[in-house]
Amino acid sequence: MSTAASATSPPPAIAANQHIYDDYFREEFTQTLDENILQLLDRVWFRSELVGFDDYPQRNNPDRPLIFASNHSGMAFPWDAIVALSHLWRHLLRTQGSLQDLPRPLSAPLLSQTALMNPYLVREFWKKCGSVDATTLNFETMMYYQDHNLMLYPEGVPGIGKGFNRKYQFQRLATSMVRLSLQHGTDIVPFYTINAEYLNPYAYSWDWINQYTKKIGIPFLPITVLLVLVLIQPWAFYLALPAKLTFVMGNRIRPSDLTTKKPEDLTRQDYAELSEQIRQKMQAEMDAAVRAHGQKPYRWGELWQRMKENRRYFPFFLPFAWPAMFTEFERLYVKEGRRNFRMELDRPGAWLRMLWRNPITLAYFIPLIGWIPLAIKGYRGNKLGQKP
Repeated sequence: MSTAASATSPPPAIAANQHIYDDYFREEFTQTLDENILQLLDRVWFRSELVGFDDYPQRNNPDRPLIFASNHSGMAFPWDAIVALSHLWRHLLRTQGSLQDLPRPLSAPLLSQTALMNPYLVREFWKKCGSVDATTLNFETMMYYQDHNLMLYPEGVPGIGKGFNRKYQFQRLATSMVRLSLQHGTDIVPFYTINAEYLNPYAYSWDWINQYTKKIGIPFLPITVLLVLVLIQPWAFYLALPAKLTFVMGNRIRPSDLTTKKPEDLTRQDYAELSEQIRQKMQAEMDAAVRAHGQKPYRWGELWQRMKENRRYFPFFLPFAWPAMFTEFERLYVKEGRRNFRMELDRPGAWLRMLWRNPITLAYFIPLIGWIPLAIKGYRGNKLGQKP
């Protein structure tokens, strides 16, 4: 188990919960996934940029992780989080030669309760890449974690369920972020995800519909023209349009500077007011980031140029080829136990061989009926209704 050295020992319940650090997280899995798949998708499709990360924030309290916080992109599968963390992974290895400052995310438990909400049914994808279910106990436990920093999306599920009419509008922030920052004397480091609103644009949702979809492990159902495509081509369930993702570092926030009270003296109303102050600060910074980086979300000319430069990897940078690529990766890494491998995506006929080796991927291209085998696999051994 990873060490959790700190100035004070954690309470017994948190000490007993520290197994979450290592239950699923596998750095080798993430590194191999990045080298074989995510680097290509980022280089060609998402073309992400880090703005302001060169002066990477260091812990103000060496005994506690920093809390990185970002906005959710509404109505889209969380490709923005995948791309942000994989880019930060490469950035830290390149600039610091270490992953200690990498933030590990707290993610909505619904993402892990069925394989369906993991990209292309890769089981425990989020947790193997470092995610931890966002529960109160897990959040408090991760505040004693020393190996990495912490990352969260404080808007929660309402943030990913907001429609396109509320793009770039911060929803109410979780007060737990403020409370734990104050209790542990660690700063909040905001960064802003720009253009991810255009991964699935002009999508909207209704609460009465989402109440039903949550029962089958889907946090929300985006109502959009793409929904028709999802029915006739199931691979489109995970579809992201080629928005150029830009991640902009904000000014770190120290909640203790916003109040004269001690944490134990703050009321629930006090925390709500502090949370609203922070939301307003983050909203103002994000508005400026949108003006600077969000005016041309797709950059079609750049996309076409990247495709030409990487044409030897065709069709793997296009979304319809992603199911076979992710499924083949899982077959090699998990089922066959291979390590340090290269998938040789540039070999002629590589995509057809992947389809042959992984027949389940054919279901992604069968209208309506294709959802039957995908649903069977996606819900097998599901944890719906169980507490994380």
